[in-house]
Amino acid sequence: MTGYVNGSKRKDTNSTQPNPVDVYVGSKLKQRRMLMGLSQKQMAAVLGVTFQQVQKYENGVNRISASRLWDISKILKAPVEFFFDGMNEGISNQSPMMLRNGNVPETDNKTDNFDDPMLKSETIKLVKAFTSIEDKKLSHQILDLMVALSSFNH
Repeated sequence: MTGYVNGSKRKDTNSTQPNPVDVYVGSKLKQRRMLMGLSQKQMAAVLGVTFQQVQKYENGVNRISASRLWDISKILKAPVEFFFDGMNEGISNQSPMMLRNGNVPETDNKTDNFDDPMLKSETIKLVKAFTSIEDKKLSHQILDLMVALSSFNH
């Protein structure tokens, strides 16, 4: 049985669930968009799509074509590779080609990177706030403080 998404057959899985690779790329899109301070509506306007389409990209429900990913990378000032950086093997093994060739990993289909601190909204807020500090001396002092505080957890 072939799964259906948005009225079209998903030939790579027997599921209606988004492919984990698409979900990962979408999460990186959302991360970068938020770091750039763009709303979904603003992103959609520049791309020439609806904000709902941006939501679907970010959730992995709709796949991002190569040409659209190229446009997104230019808008967000990030290389295309950014959207794949840090992807773990459990996710990459679930690409359509890997699934079609029967190379599904021996994990449950929930293997993901969502415990990655770089994808958390708190990290995005922290990075955005930190990079807005214009005083270099102050930003170095804050960084030193954060490093010192993090050593208490080890």
